[in-house]
Amino acid sequence: MIPTVRTAVLLLALLALGACQHEPPRTDAAGSVAIVKPPAGVAAANPFAVEAGLEILRAGGSAVDAAVAVQAALGLVEPQSSGVGGGAFLLHYDAQTKRVTAYDGREAAPRGASPGMFLDEQGQPLPFADAVTSGRSTGVPGAIAMLGVAHQQHGRLPWSQLFRGVEQAADEGFEVPKRLARFANSQFRQATLPDARAMFGKPDGTTVQAGETLRNPAYAATLRLIAGHGPRALLEPPLAGQIIERTHAEPRPGTLAPVDFKSYRPRQGEPLCRPYRVYVVCVPPPPSSGVSLLQMLAILEHTDIAKRGPDDPQAWFLFAEASRLMYADRDRYVADPAFVAVPVNGLLDPAYVASRARLIGARAGEPPAAGEPPQLAAGIRFGEDATQEVAGTSHFVVVDGEGDVVSMTTSVESLFGSGRAVGGFFLNNQLTDFSFVAVEGGRPVANAVAPGKRPRSSMSPVVVLDRDGRLIAALGSPGGSAILAYNAKTLVGLLAWRMPLQEAVELPNLIARGKDFFGEAAKFPPEVLEGLKARGVEVKPGRGEESGLHGVVLHTDGRLEGAADPRREGVWRQP
Repeated sequence: MIPTVRTAVLLLALLALGACQHEPPRTDAAGSVAIVKPPAGVAAANPFAVEAGLEILRAGGSAVDAAVAVQAALGLVEPQSSGVGGGAFLLHYDAQTKRVTAYDGREAAPRGASPGMFLDEQGQPLPFADAVTSGRSTGVPGAIAMLGVAHQQHGRLPWSQLFRGVEQAADEGFEVPKRLARFANSQFRQATLPDARAMFGKPDGTTVQAGETLRNPAYAATLRLIAGHGPRALLEPPLAGQIIERTHAEPRPGTLAPVDFKSYRPRQGEPLCRPYRVYVVCVPPPPSSGVSLLQMLAILEHTDIAKRGPDDPQAWFLFAEASRLMYADRDRYVADPAFVAVPVNGLLDPAYVASRARLIGARAGEPPAAGEPPQLAAGIRFGEDATQEVAGTSHFVVVDGEGDVVSMTTSVESLFGSGRAVGGFFLNNQLTDFSFVAVEGGRPVANAVAPGKRPRSSMSPVVVLDRDGRLIAALGSPGGSAILAYNAKTLVGLLAWRMPLQEAVELPNLIARGKDFFGEAAKFPPEVLEGLKARGVEVKPGRGEESGLHGVVLHTDGRLEGAADPRREGVWRQP
């Protein structure tokens, strides 16, 4: 398509964002060409984790090298959200080749998994908390193995060097963050179980408090094993055996076996990239729900939201309705593509997207039904999946001195995962991201449990490029199913409303899925809430406070703008 004059002018104006490595080379006083490296930095959910990544960058490490250290550190100081016992999705941007690569370290169900594994004796779905804390909820952890694959391709420092700082802190002790202390002292079910009590309890029977020193020598020993034996150490004895043993304990023992660990392989491939305004937005393919984020942005392109702004109730109404349409499709069609023919191209088909956008009226009505995108496999119609996804998880972004970028979302799913721990880390409960029922309304559910299958995930790290493939931004968020809304809000703020990244991150959260509208009601101006209510959208407080957005924007003047969500403890720092 040949751009209009207006579009061309807008492109020139908006490309005030770009990568400094693409500027003309600078010369010194003698006239020789000076090597100018892009700035580097880390944005993550905890200052200790950020510093762990920066130390690796200072030592000459790559973005992937630093990501390994950040993940190890988060497992120590933010174990309620992520860790070596969980999974992750990672996007890597190579500044030299302008290539984005997607890595999938999502957990996998064991060979012994069955469609009825989360049903009780009467064939009814288990209470969610009972399923989460059962031995059946844990899948083969993939985050470290995935980072190992990425490190083989993009690492510059030895693997063994990447864990030293965190290992020392685990051995000698670290200052307990406020957020960890809050959850460790809560009545949240996993926090009350014996493994959490053992990890966070003190000799006097109380639980560790914020600011106190906590040691985790078991985690230090785990990191030594991973550092010394390589990224598949978690998938081999002795750690694999310990994980299997812990998941086979009552209540409701799981079926993980050595063969499940031996056969696990991270996936690597091309990301999904689609235009949004004058940019290109890249996300991981399914089982990530990145395709749904792209669909929501495409729906919004059919509205005038870009001409409005954060103080306009119509803008948020459009956002909410596009969100509901997106979730309706996501909940029916997104699943593991190795087991289900996910209609990715159909969900993003321009004509189909336009038809979904036309469903947005003047007022919110009943929850929208899923559409029927083109290119569905012949004769296949899926039932709706109402899987619960709790607000755990963490996200971080790393930029190294060569301009390479990692955008990674990592999780053990629920707070403290399954509540079961080995080796100083918690085991994931990611298998509860599967649908508890395999058939709905006589139709198979795409996200039903199957042996070896990976559950659908809302994790969707983002990389934004210009049309020439140069880096514009990288971002992402935790937050369960709300991740998609958090990421979409930030992208609209940054790319459509042209807000500074930090301001876009701090925009109020609004999660519209089905019949519910939740969010940070107190952060919206009263006139916005009134305007939304007049349009049938009544924002209820709650479920909007658990975003943990982190990201960067690279400007043409060489400035690297980072942002950290004030709703958590994250920071953005540079070496």
